[in-house]
Amino acid sequence: MSWTNELYQVYEKQCGRETHDGTVLLPVSHSTANAQIEVTLRADGTFVGAVQLTKEEGKNTIIPVTEDSGARANGITPMPLADKLVYIAGDYPRYANGKRSDNSEYFTAYIEQLERWKNSPHSHPSVRAVYDYLSQKTLMQDLIDCHVLQVNAETGMLEEKANIAGIAQQDAFVRFRVHGDTSETWLDKSLYDSFTVWNSEEMAEVALCYATGKEKPVTYKHPSKIRNTGDKAKLISSNDESGFTYRGRFADKTEAISVSYDFSQKMHNALRWLIQRQGIQFDTLTLVVWTSALGEVPDLLGAGCDPDDDEHFGEAEEAYDSETKYRDFLRERIFRTEDFDITSKVMLMGVDAATTGRLSISIYEELEHSQLLEQLMKWHTETAVMRFYPKQHVNRINSFSVREIINCAYGMEGGKGYLETKPEIIKENVLRLLPCITQGRAIPSDLVQNLVKKASNPLAYEHSYNHRNVIEAACGMIRKQNIEKRGGVQTMAYDPNETDRSYLFGCLLAIADAAEYASYDDADKGKRVTNAKRYWSMFAKRPSSTWKLIENQLRVYMIKLGGKSIYFEKMLNEVMGKLPLEAFSDNSPLTSAYLLGYHHYNAVIYPNTKKTEEE
Repeated sequence: MSWTNELYQVYEKQCGRETHDGTVLLPVSHSTANAQIEVTLRADGTFVGAVQLTKEEGKNTIIPVTEDSGARANGITPMPLADKLVYIAGDYPRYANGKRSDNSEYFTAYIEQLERWKNSPHSHPSVRAVYDYLSQKTLMQDLIDCHVLQVNAETGMLEEKANIAGIAQQDAFVRFRVHGDTSETWLDKSLYDSFTVWNSEEMAEVALCYATGKEKPVTYKHPSKIRNTGDKAKLISSNDESGFTYRGRFADKTEAISVSYDFSQKMHNALRWLIQRQGIQFDTLTLVVWTSALGEVPDLLGAGCDPDDDEHFGEAEEAYDSETKYRDFLRERIFRTEDFDITSKVMLMGVDAATTGRLSISIYEELEHSQLLEQLMKWHTETAVMRFYPKQHVNRINSFSVREIINCAYGMEGGKGYLETKPEIIKENVLRLLPCITQGRAIPSDLVQNLVKKASNPLAYEHSYNHRNVIEAACGMIRKQNIEKRGGVQTMAYDPNETDRSYLFGCLLAIADAAEYASYDDADKGKRVTNAKRYWSMFAKRPSSTWKLIENQLRVYMIKLGGKSIYFEKMLNEVMGKLPLEAFSDNSPLTSAYLLGYHHYNAVIYPNTKKTEEE
């Protein structure tokens, strides 16, 4: 399992290093919890006060956990220090109702475990303070006196409907602050070390670790909370002994897998830290990319260039509007990483919750860093086309982000006027497109077909900018597919030497569309639909006969244009002159090349011309 080794190496390299992004690489034998109450004590265990915590204040509280408590779902398995009221409050039965109102077993299990830690050679002042205070069994009364907990005036019992940060008050989780060098116990590194050493000595079972090949204390209870603090799904699990886990291949779980507690903790904590730091969410799928050198991570999902980069998307003359300039800038952007190490690897991992309790690995790849960057260069070069950017009012060569491609292929116009796709469809197609980017696999043909189908139906879009985006994405993927198949139109821009029948018919459609639009009054632009768009779908199926309809209706608009019509007539004559009579009379459906012809010739008609948002 190479992914486990790579995650283990991440932990070993990052452990002890400062992070400046707010993320925390958890120590071994520690997890996180959302606390609702904070209790402050003096070093001698004297109660000082308590406060309620907001969701923001109490989230991601670092707590020590044992092997059992870190994986607890039911039963009595206390946390070593911070825990719920039912475990740590000795006077809980006096104020709580319900099934666990008699918490004597919970409290006994908690206080005995805490006592063993307190009396060990690895004790800590905060542990002694908490033990001395909780042994007095006055926590509930103190919290009520501080107005942290609410009681019913008539019964004197906890108010059942009261909650703290959305959690019923009887189920509140408590953390401790103890006066000393580091009062916040959840941030005290000396307390981390104290518990880690004590806990390792408490673990008795030693066996062969399949990951390291060494005899070490092993665990069969692996951590959850991998994607977030509420995540119950586990990557490694062997607790299903009803006939489904082993299927007769092994006698018991020890033969199936045996991993040391230390290795499991470090590997899971590293993955949790990476996801917290740079994970990307698609529905239930979480993607994370990292390098073996823990350096800057390449962007696998974005477009070739950032549309908000004014330096390259403005109207300045040096802005790239040619294929050569685009390639030069793209190479500079992809290979610009300052800490690029040619010997490093890049890991791509995607985890998804197959069920609420099981986490599956949907994708895992290990790639040479330099090889991956070359693949990125290849992808963004072969999928690039001339695109119109309304914010900057310019045409610029660029590729597409993965989300853009998926939205154009499967999205529908939403309430905000933009293309939206169901999360599960996005997730599925992200996994399909990633190998095309990282490994150079062929682009899925059904995705390209869907783009062509969507682009051939402009009347399905209320906002024409959405249709324009779909056409651009379709052309980028068609071009990519043609390059893969080593045939068809492969250029980014209009090729005056191209004689493909479908390509030339697409050029005619672009001219007819632009000519009619140019004849509109300002009040009609953005409201009326041209005949080219009205007959578009029919034109793609029966181009010869449909063109005659479009051409006849175009004459009226040519007359309206007056002398300006010469500009479009010259274009029509030029393209028509390249179509042999036999090809022009052929009424069979057009190939996807007609979209390339339409798109390419549009750039000829509007060379960086400022256009309206609805044009």
